[in-house]
Amino acid sequence: MYEVLFWVYLLNAVLLINHEIDSAYWKEWELFRLSGGITLFLLLHFPMLFLILYGLVLVDRRSPAGLAISLVLSAGGLLAFLIHMYFLKKGRDEFRLPISLFILYATMAVSVVQASLAIRLLF
Repeated sequence: MYEVLFWVYLLNAVLLINHEIDSAYWKEWELFRLSGGITLFLLLHFPMLFLILYGLVLVDRRSPAGLAISLVLSAGGLLAFLIHMYFLKKGRDEFRLPISLFILYATMAVSVVQASLAIRLLF
């Protein structure tokens, strides 16, 4: 089951990284009213991307820490989906492109599968 988790984790990582690229296009820091603009946005992504990629390595090594990071990544995917759906329902224009919506919905679905797999491997 670790091998399946590896591929699901990788798929979710690719979706979330693409979402973050999309987020830069939409200037997400303005959506969340974060000062610092693109500079702060990019600086915050160094540790985030490191953790995502390191988690994949740990899953491949069948480490319990990899399962924990897998759950964190799943939660991040679900949170991204919920936050952006909230903003869309409030009438915000960001993330309304079909590709943006596809990435968000796919992230939600893959995050549920990933969390389920990680939980099964933990217990």
